[in-house]
Amino acid sequence: MDWVPVVFVTFKLIVLCTGMFYAIKWHYDQGKKEKEKGKERRAVLRASLTVAAIFVLLLVGLGVVTFDLARMLGLELSFP
Repeated sequence: MDWVPVVFVTFKLIVLCTGMFYAIKWHYDQGKKEKEKGKERRAVLRASLTVAAIFVLLLVGLGVVTFDLARMLGLELSFP
Protein backbone atom coordinates (compact mmCIF):
# COMPACT_ATOMS: atom_id res chain seq x y z
CA MET A 1 0.00 0.00 0.00
CA ASP A 2 2.94 2.34 0.42
CA TRP A 3 3.65 2.40 -3.33
CA VAL A 4 0.10 3.39 -4.42
CA PRO A 5 0.43 7.13 -3.61
CA VAL A 6 3.84 7.26 -5.25
CA VAL A 7 2.54 5.71 -8.47
CA PHE A 8 -0.64 7.81 -8.55
CA VAL A 9 1.18 11.10 -7.81
CA THR A 10 3.82 10.28 -10.43
CA PHE A 11 1.11 9.45 -12.98
CA LYS A 12 -0.76 12.66 -12.13
CA LEU A 13 2.37 14.77 -12.57
CA ILE A 14 3.14 13.16 -15.92
CA VAL A 15 -0.41 13.74 -17.17
CA LEU A 16 -0.49 17.36 -15.95
CA CYS A 17 2.92 18.16 -17.45
CA THR A 18 1.92 16.62 -20.77
CA GLY A 19 -1.33 18.57 -20.76
CA MET A 20 0.46 21.83 -19.95
CA PHE A 21 2.98 21.22 -22.73
CA TYR A 22 0.25 20.70 -25.34
CA ALA A 23 -1.77 23.68 -24.02
CA ILE A 24 1.23 25.99 -24.37
CA LYS A 25 2.03 24.56 -27.79
CA TRP A 26 -1.58 25.03 -28.94
CA HIS A 27 -1.64 28.66 -27.81
CA TYR A 28 1.68 29.32 -29.51
CA ASP A 29 0.40 27.81 -32.76
CA GLN A 30 -2.82 29.85 -32.52
CA GLY A 31 -0.73 33.01 -32.30
CA LYS A 32 1.00 32.07 -35.55
CA LYS A 33 -2.34 31.34 -37.22
CA GLU A 34 -3.74 34.76 -36.28
CA LYS A 35 -1.97 36.37 -39.22
CA GLU A 36 -3.65 34.00 -41.66
CA LYS A 37 -7.05 34.46 -40.03
CA GLY A 38 -7.50 37.95 -41.47
CA LYS A 39 -7.45 36.62 -45.01
CA GLU A 40 -9.69 33.72 -44.06
CA ARG A 41 -12.25 36.02 -42.41
CA ARG A 42 -12.43 38.20 -45.51
CA ALA A 43 -12.98 35.16 -47.71
CA VAL A 44 -15.74 33.84 -45.44
CA LEU A 45 -17.40 37.27 -45.32
CA ARG A 46 -17.27 37.58 -49.10
CA ALA A 47 -18.75 34.10 -49.57
CA SER A 48 -21.53 34.72 -47.04
CA LEU A 49 -22.45 38.02 -48.70
CA THR A 50 -22.57 36.28 -52.06
CA VAL A 51 -24.87 33.59 -50.70
CA ALA A 52 -27.10 36.22 -49.05
CA ALA A 53 -27.32 38.21 -52.31
CA ILE A 54 -28.23 35.11 -54.30
CA PHE A 55 -30.88 34.21 -51.70
CA VAL A 56 -32.45 37.69 -51.89
CA LEU A 57 -32.46 37.61 -55.70
CA LEU A 58 -34.09 34.19 -55.72
CA LEU A 59 -36.67 35.36 -53.18
CA VAL A 60 -37.55 38.41 -55.29
CA GLY A 61 -37.75 36.22 -58.40
CA LEU A 62 -40.06 33.79 -56.62
CA GLY A 63 -42.29 36.70 -55.55
CA VAL A 64 -42.48 38.01 -59.11
CA VAL A 65 -43.28 34.59 -60.54
CA THR A 66 -45.94 34.00 -57.88
CA PHE A 67 -47.51 37.40 -58.52
CA ASP A 68 -47.57 36.80 -62.30
CA LEU A 69 -49.04 33.32 -61.86
CA ALA A 70 -51.74 34.64 -59.52
CA ARG A 71 -52.59 37.42 -61.96
CA MET A 72 -52.68 34.95 -64.87
CA LEU A 73 -55.09 32.69 -62.95
CA GLY A 74 -57.37 35.68 -62.35
CA LEU A 75 -56.97 35.95 -58.58
CA GLU A 76 -57.91 39.22 -56.87
CA LEU A 77 -54.66 40.85 -55.70
CA SER A 78 -55.89 44.30 -54.63
CA PHE A 79 -56.26 45.35 -51.02
CA PRO A 80 -59.79 46.30 -49.89
